[in-house]
Amino acid sequence: MIEKKIIEDVVNAALQGTDGYLVEVTVSKDNDIEVEIDSDSGVDIDTCVAINNAIENALDRDVEDYSLQVGSSGLTSPFKVKRQYDRNVGNEVEVLSGSKKYVGELKSVDDETFTIETEVKVKGEKKPQKQTLTFKYSEVKYTKYNLKFN
Repeated sequence: MIEKKIIEDVVNAALQGTDGYLVEVTVSKDNDIEVEIDSDSGVDIDTCVAINNAIENALDRDVEDYSLQVGSSGLTSPFKVKRQYDRNVGNEVEVLSGSKKYVGELKSVDDETFTIETEVKVKGEKKPQKQTLTFKYSEVKYTKYNLKFN
């Protein structure tokens, strides 16, 4: 089986000097490799092709066969790395924590937590009240960009 660390090292080297970053690498027991990347300015097809080529140049199909997919993190995909949170400060996000869903503006991010400002209904009040909520990354099921269509 191809080692995940080898793929991560190749991808990180290929992205060095750009605003791109590795989100996730998965390698199945059958050597099906999936690479997910993201960028502060967006990922284009040329970047995916360059990453694909760098991986293919680093691996030898004669030694070990594999399938390879390189793609960008989807707009509505859950965040998987802190840098995705950093990039979305100021944007509206959806957070699922426990069985409750929250929607609000991502206000701040640190190494262990992030904060959103949301509106909640308060008993006896007509207007929702603004509330700041802090979550530990490890305690949320997902956080994702809240895409709205007007």
